[in-house]
Amino acid sequence: MTIRPVREATPLHLHDVASDAVMLAGGGCAILLQLAHPAIGHGVAAHSDFVERPLDRLHGTLDYLYALAYGDQLEQEEVVRRVNHAHAPVRGETGHGIPSYSAFDPELQLWVAATMYYAAAEVYERVFGALDEASADAMYREYAELGTRLQMPPGLWPVDRSAFVVYWNTGLAALSTDATTRSVARMLLHPRHVPFWLRSIMPVIRFVTIGLLPAPVRELYGFSWTPGRQRAFDRVTQVTAVVYPRLPRRLRQWPRNHVLRRLRRSLPRTLVGTNTEKVA
Repeated sequence: MTIRPVREATPLHLHDVASDAVMLAGGGCAILLQLAHPAIGHGVAAHSDFVERPLDRLHGTLDYLYALAYGDQLEQEEVVRRVNHAHAPVRGETGHGIPSYSAFDPELQLWVAATMYYAAAEVYERVFGALDEASADAMYREYAELGTRLQMPPGLWPVDRSAFVVYWNTGLAALSTDATTRSVARMLLHPRHVPFWLRSIMPVIRFVTIGLLPAPVRELYGFSWTPGRQRAFDRVTQVTAVVYPRLPRRLRQWPRNHVLRRLRRSLPRTLVGTNTEKVA
């Protein structure tokens, strides 16, 4: 991986970064990292319908992320309520080699938030260059909120980025897959019930998703990754780093604005009307 020069500017925050459409490129990587955690993977396999409604998890994640970054207090409370409602039935007991799991488990929520932070940091660095220290620290602290707004105690998030590296490497070493979780991953990467436009770009999404994964996790899933593919992936990210920042900001922020408009249309009228300027 080629590291671009560290940027020097006013410290950035989650609010400054999350609106860029390119950040969505890390979504598949984050989900595969979550599925490789045995408890999360089996919870998703038992309680999520990737075959019939493969976009539901994406919509829910984007609603949650964008509401926390750009929504007002009432909007944030509503998406947290929705996530908790969806999580309530997601629980299972140990048996037949499957670990017990609960979507309310703080340790599992920590891993989910950690995968989202990891994927976002990977994408941002490849496209925009390494963050300066102040921005990197601010972004790291703010990603903790993805867990703490649910059931994760603030003290569970590693105290700083150095502590996160230790936690992350320990977590990676504990990951594993089996036939069930690999099947869910295949459904994620080869969705059937999606719009034509999405099916047409899935080869690119699969390539980027697998390229962003840590090498040991690729091996857990049995993904083939040759030196030639790595070189191609590096070229893709290098070209993206040149082209993407030059695109019009309105285009780069369209997914964020679209998701927030859709979310606000779905909210009770009493919760809408005070925050629309942020998606203009």
